[in-house]
Formats: sequence, C-alpha cells, structure tokens
Amino acid sequence: MISYILRRLLLIIPTLWAIITVNFIVVQIAPGGPVDQMIAEMQGFGGANMDRISGSASDMGIGVQSTAQSGNQNQYRGSQGLDPEVIAEIEKQFGFDKPLLIRYGEMLKNYITFDLGNSLFKGNSVLGLIKERLPVSISLGIWTTLIIYLVSIPLGVRKAVKNGTRFDFWTSTAVVIGNAIPSFLFAILLVVLFAGGSFFKIFPLRGLVSVNFAELSFGGKILDYLKHMALPVIAMVTGGFATLTMLTKNSFLDEIHKQYILTARAKGLSEKKILFKHVFRNAMLIVISGFPAALIAMLFTSSLLIEVIFSLEGIGLLSYEAAMQRDYPVIFGTLYLFTLLSLVLSLVTDIVYTIVDPRIDFEARQ
Repeated sequence: MISYILRRLLLIIPTLWAIITVNFIVVQIAPGGPVDQMIAEMQGFGGANMDRISGSASDMGIGVQSTAQSGNQNQYRGSQGLDPEVIAEIEKQFGFDKPLLIRYGEMLKNYITFDLGNSLFKGNSVLGLIKERLPVSISLGIWTTLIIYLVSIPLGVRKAVKNGTRFDFWTSTAVVIGNAIPSFLFAILLVVLFAGGSFFKIFPLRGLVSVNFAELSFGGKILDYLKHMALPVIAMVTGGFATLTMLTKNSFLDEIHKQYILTARAKGLSEKKILFKHVFRNAMLIVISGFPAALIAMLFTSSLLIEVIFSLEGIGLLSYEAAMQRDYPVIFGTLYLFTLLSLVLSLVTDIVYTIVDPRIDFEARQ
C-alpha cells in the first residue's frame, strides 16, 4: 500500500502539469482578455468608469485623451482611438508584453513554489484572496457535505430494508420534491420568511459572522457562526439528499439479493449482522467513490448563487468574477489548488476503500 501511495503522489505532478498547460493554452488564445477589456472600457465609457481608468493609466505613467463634451471635462472621445504607447503600457501592466512561452515558463516556475502571483484587477495576491474567501467556502462545503452524507446514508439503508413500504414511498416523495426545488429559489424563500424579508427576522443575512464577533464570548461566537450558516446550509442541502439516498438504497438492494447474503441467512446470522458486516462494506464502495467530486463541487461551484443571495464572499464567487474579468492569475491559481485538492482527495478515497473493505488490494492490481 505504501508503494501505491507513493506512485499516486508522483502521478500528481504530470497530472497537474497537463491540466494547467491545456487551460493555459485555451485561455491565452481566447479573445476578450484583460488587455482587450481595458482598451474597450477606455474607448467606450466615460464618467465614473473613465475616472477609474484614467487613474489606472496615471499610475502606469501614461496619458489618456479627453475632450470637453456637455460640461464633462473627462469624457473620452473613443473615435480618436488609443495611442499605441498606451496599449503597450497596458500590455506591460498585465504582463502581456512577454512572449507566450516565457509567460508559460514563469508560471510553471512560480507554481512549483506556490507563488500564484497577484490578481490583475483586485491588486491582492492570489493566495491572499483565496485565504480570505476560503472560510466561507469551507463552511458551506463541509457542513453541506457532512449533513447530506449523515442523513442520506442511514436513510438509504432504512429505505432498502423497508423497500416497498409506506415509509419508502413517503421518504422518496420528500427527497424527490426537495431535489426538484432549485437551491437558489429555496434560499430566496428562506430569506423572505426568516431573514427579515416579509415575516420574521430570526437569522442574519450578511456575512459569515457578525461585526461584533470579536467581542462575543466563546459560546456566543459559536452561536453567531451557526446562525449565519443556518439558512445557506439549509438551502444547499435540501436538494442534495435525493441522489445519495437513492444511490445508497439501490446499492444495498443490489447486495441484499446476492447469493452470499442468502448463504449468510442460511447459516443463522442475524439481519443486523448481515446488514452491517457483509452488505455495508460492499454497498458503500460506490457511495465513497463519489465523495471527492461531491466535496469539490460543494466547496467551489454549487455555492455561487447561495453566496450571492446571502452576501457571502467565497471561492465560488471569486472564481466567477475572475472568469468574467479574465483575471488569469486568479483563474490559474484557483484551478491549480482545486486540482491538487481533488487529486489528494481521490487518493484518500482509495485509502478509505481499503479501510471499508480490507479485501481490496491496490498493490495486487498494480
């Protein structure tokens, strides 16, 4: 098992390299990058946007043409075009004055030391931005995944044992209805009902914790954190029970009707011992295999709309903003860390396989 783990760890390196390389090529050749965006803004917008862009241009030591129109001294006349020196300075600011291969080589060199660079638009380091947003995503992802697994697995086992009964019918109806309701729509309903929308103001609406969090007692901090997490987590878990519950039920039903279970019953073993000693470890393998993907999805993708509705600044919102702005350092940095985490979780899943079912021997398969 040790040699298998070492091989898997070594395979992480070429896997990361391949994923980063493919995404680097795709993103670099895609139109509408940060340079194009700034040029388009400088050509097409005035007023507050022009003031912001002019300030950025001044910081770079470049000038922006302006003309007085309708009393606005800062209104830019886009038809006059941009000075080539201005475009060159913008490219230099974003690092696009260097050849493609040099940018690629510098990126790989920096990623080896986890130097993910700085955001092109926010000014902060990528690691700093991820560290700042990570508590929100971890809170949403961990609590959601934990609750879904703790509820769905026992419920799926119970449904398998009670297959065809009224309990099976009504629980199936409940989880299917929950799955049919979009999480963002249910989140809005929770806000209206319990967060001061139109009825009750029981739960806070904004942020991970309250402004006076540091002044609270230890118990008060825990209660404050849980109150902030309650509605977002409820909104996310409501639609997450159906798939895992039905997967667990079907896995158990498939194992229950196999020959070795009939043999165990013929030997006089109790149903409880058969269920948890023989059926459980075989049926759980397919459930465990989906855990890394489920956790990654909960951490970084599924929470985007929830973060927006409950004013939570997490990794999902950061990734979306970076994609919209073509903020390449943030895109590549988050992709690099997410891929690494996914590969590590996949290895952990294989290790859990051997714990659940000691008969699995990855060394023998190699």
